Amino acid sequence: MHFTITSTQNPKVKNLLALEKPRERRKQCLFVVEGKKEIGLALKAGYKIGNLFFCEDIITRQELGSLGADDKLLIPVSKDVFDKIAVRENSGGVLAVAEQKTHRLDEIKLKPNPLVLVLESVEKPGNLGAILRTADAAGVDAVIICDPQTDFYNPNVIRSSIGCLFTVQTASASTDDTLAWLRKNNIAVYCTYLKASKPYHQIDYTKPCAIVMGTEATGLSDAWVKASTANIIIPMQGVIDSMNVSTATAVVVFEAKRQRNFI
Repeated sequence: MHFTITSTQNPKVKNLLALEKPRERRKQCLFVVEGKKEIGLALKAGYKIGNLFFCEDIITRQELGSLGADDKLLIPVSKDVFDKIAVRENSGGVLAVAEQKTHRLDEIKLKPNPLVLVLESVEKPGNLGAILRTADAAGVDAVIICDPQTDFYNPNVIRSSIGCLFTVQTASASTDDTLAWLRKNNIAVYCTYLKASKPYHQIDYTKPCAIVMGTEATGLSDAWVKASTANIIIPMQGVIDSMNVSTATAVVVFEAKRQRNFI
């Protein structure tokens, strides 16, 4: 049984706050999960959970029982302390420290006819989180981040993905390694690219394929364009010549799923 922590100077709380920094997350190979639903998804996905900090003014020990956590790991904190350690609003009064996974390409388990999503140099955590939600909703086999500019365990990725970081297979790799992996697995490459492109709905996505998305600012690197089976474009009819990358991803991915009869 733990006493309620009432000070942010408590060593456990200070270490928890340190994990808000990317460098500290990498150093300790730990990250923070906020919310009972998100913690439950992390546990279901095989993540190892350490201490659970909770505020009894918001959630009771009994309500946390469904998580199956060891009572020794439950650490009550005051409302003031919880307000300091919670990054997001409405996190339900509980957050946990968890161990990171490795996210290697060779850990991805593919179905016989895979649909893979590749993101190059995604920068904004909110975009990555939104894309993970789309990948979960569409049942995409895996999301591969090439040369990432943000880490998977940024709190805003977890928040904006509503826990889909834990429900979708994810990997981080270089462009060269990802291209080699796609060739090895006989997966066609369809790149969103403005030049020499076909409208996205004219492509056949019914066979093993990867949809590759670049950044809104710079698009895709030459390596992807050269390796592309075909380049695709979303026809634009307005004044603006681009869409938010998470919205564009959803448009193309669900066209692929429509062609596959949502199987």
